[in-house]
Amino acid sequence: MAEVQWWPTVLLLAGTAMAAATVGSLARPIFVLGCVIAGWFAWRKSAEAHVQSAIVLFAFAPFVRRLVDVGSGFDPSGIMLSGPLLFILVPIPALLATPSQKERPAGVWPLPPIVILACILYGAALSMFQGDWFNAANGGMKWAAPVLYGMALQQRADPGGVLVHAMARVFLIVLPLTGVYGIWQYVDPPSWDQFWMMNASITSAGYPLPYMVRVFSTMNGPASYATFSATGLLLVGFLRPGWQAMAAMLPAALGLLLSLYRTSWITLAVGVLFCMAFQPTRKRALLTTIAILGVAVAAVVITPFGDVITSRFQSLGSISEDSSGSERLEEFFTLWNAPDSTLLGAGFTITDVGVAGALPIDGQIIASWVTMGIPVGLICLSAYVWVSLRATSAAWRMPTREGVVLGSLAFSALLIQMPLTGVASGEVSALFWMLIAMACPIGQEAGRLHTTVLPEKG
Repeated sequence: MAEVQWWPTVLLLAGTAMAAATVGSLARPIFVLGCVIAGWFAWRKSAEAHVQSAIVLFAFAPFVRRLVDVGSGFDPSGIMLSGPLLFILVPIPALLATPSQKERPAGVWPLPPIVILACILYGAALSMFQGDWFNAANGGMKWAAPVLYGMALQQRADPGGVLVHAMARVFLIVLPLTGVYGIWQYVDPPSWDQFWMMNASITSAGYPLPYMVRVFSTMNGPASYATFSATGLLLVGFLRPGWQAMAAMLPAALGLLLSLYRTSWITLAVGVLFCMAFQPTRKRALLTTIAILGVAVAAVVITPFGDVITSRFQSLGSISEDSSGSERLEEFFTLWNAPDSTLLGAGFTITDVGVAGALPIDGQIIASWVTMGIPVGLICLSAYVWVSLRATSAAWRMPTREGVVLGSLAFSALLIQMPLTGVASGEVSALFWMLIAMACPIGQEAGRLHTTVLPEKG
């Protein structure tokens, strides 16, 4: 199979970074327009090219944004971050086209996404009724664009795992780049990262000082970076040859540890354990476990930041030290004890967490509750659970490496990510819906006709 090409996206990112010093703030609208053009080019070439380009764009657009900001002044709206969302909206007209005659799975897969889109429309309407048109549009796009992309991508997905292998190939390049940069960022944060940390309202990235950063690498926060890294580690660890996987996983695993984002640590562990339960992935699961544990032990014993990682690991088993876990429980009590228990929802008009007294929003349950209220929020959450269960069942419907890995990612998202972090907005949602779309077309007949593309290697 010929390698797909995503060089226009790389040129866009590199060109914007180099031109920032010359054109100043004009680089922002140019970049956003370039994302639309690059999206059209990639989708016209193939779905694999578009998926790979989207991963690259979501991974590096925040980094380019920071380069522009440090030279042209901080942009609180983060307009450049809308570029990747517009990129994944380009294929939406494909939803209006007549579907091809390729086989479709049993069941009505589009129903849950349509339900979610209706709930998003409700949330946007709540913001519009408050006169907050900006957050209605911004929040609505962050929630809706990934869902629409998943629906469009599902039409191009196939049981053979072509798309998931394309994603694994691009993560083979993205993981070491973001991992090495993340280590550098922790030891000696560059000036553009320091500038962003001092001006942005993010409260979870630590301090802009050496050895005091919660690594977010080239992305927009520790949660986004850790989620992408954990997903990439699973894909690369199981779907790429052994020596390539090891080369990519070493810096990525260390960068993931330095993010100090325990949700992704647990997500990765659950995903690997899930794969141990299936024969096609059992051997690679054991090898992947040994490799990741080896990196973790080396990071604790050899590196100068072992104490930080150790203390974070210890907090996993100590309720008294788990302040973030306590805060998550308090969020439920706060919402329930609110005057109206947020029955109708606040829409996408939500106070920034950087403002004193603002309620943090952790997990898909809280996000749906706050945004849409109890009745509509439960409907939206149920639809997310529905698509996650459908994707998880890929491990049984097609028990090859591709199907098992996709099932493990969906299962981890359902069991760990939804209660502890959000999967409905921005780059994390885009990644979630890519994987859901790839897993949903897998049918029973594929298990008989398709064999794993890569031979099992040690």
